[in-house]
Amino acid sequence: MSSSPTQQLIFDFSAEELKNSFAEHNLPAYRVKQVWKGIYQNGWSTPADFYNLPFTMRNMLSSQFSFQNCVPIKSIKSKDKETTKVLFSLPDQRKIETVWMQYTERDTLCVSTQSGCAMGCTFCATGQMGFFRNLSAGEIVEQVVYFNRILASKQKKVKNIVFMGMGEPFQNYQNLLKAIEIINDPDGINLGSRRMTVSTVGIVPRIMDFTSLKSQVNLAVSLHAVDDELRSSMLPINKKYPVDVLLEACRKYIDQTHRRITFEWALIEEVNDTPAAAYELARKLHGMLCHVNAIPLNPTSKYSGKATTRVRAEKFRDTLEKAGIPCTIRLRRGIDIQAGCGQLASTTAD
Repeated sequence: MSSSPTQQLIFDFSAEELKNSFAEHNLPAYRVKQVWKGIYQNGWSTPADFYNLPFTMRNMLSSQFSFQNCVPIKSIKSKDKETTKVLFSLPDQRKIETVWMQYTERDTLCVSTQSGCAMGCTFCATGQMGFFRNLSAGEIVEQVVYFNRILASKQKKVKNIVFMGMGEPFQNYQNLLKAIEIINDPDGINLGSRRMTVSTVGIVPRIMDFTSLKSQVNLAVSLHAVDDELRSSMLPINKKYPVDVLLEACRKYIDQTHRRITFEWALIEEVNDTPAAAYELARKLHGMLCHVNAIPLNPTSKYSGKATTRVRAEKFRDTLEKAGIPCTIRLRRGIDIQAGCGQLASTTAD
């Protein structure tokens, strides 16, 4: 049920906003909880599903609210059946992709916050396609709702969310925070803050804003290089917020929140995967409560760099750990369906 110009996406409303909207229709507050539980706990997708509401109220829901902006148009599964990527079409025909990763003990969702991305990171397919628009808070939330409906048939639900899909989350800051609030709501999806991670390329003012919230939501920073010239050639945002400025913001985040920060590092052969690069990274991160998440580069059509080898990746990790910096080589998932980090580009249906 896509939205009409007179309808508002119901997932765009916080519980308090929905209460106020219902009050305008002289509906009691307890009806809000019934609707909230229906969409987030029962997975109901149309007003007709709300059998516990009077017929007149179901009609009101139908006329006032849309229950779907994200329309799935194609779903593909990796050969190992552990990763699924879904292409959604939005009301304005913009597209986004969301990735569902199945692990033994959890189901993790990689959620998009924008259609496209303005950051222009050279090795990222989303950055290569350019920026179209921000997603609303509800469009971010709806991706989670969609997969929770699928998982409900298995008596499961999404256990972890990473805001690492299409877009730079901190460039859509207010909608991101509102989506997190809705996802976190104990009467709704009820996903704990520590089970969510926001990934940024390093928008320093937003990192400081996020720090001031003292949120329990995890923070990850896409670093990839600590030499300003090299990082600027890969991540143009570095020209505005150089490495030392970014790392100072990260130190303040750690000092004020007492939470560990994750640094993401795409290992590119003969570019940033050398022991020398690891030594310099360790020097820059010395004394920080942090963890390095290293992953061999995922291929994209417009970037010629190659993924590091397993041997070189392990040498990089070992060099960091000997210098006292914890490091994990992340398992690459969904590469065969272009569902890995940096590979989302709204081309699933091509």
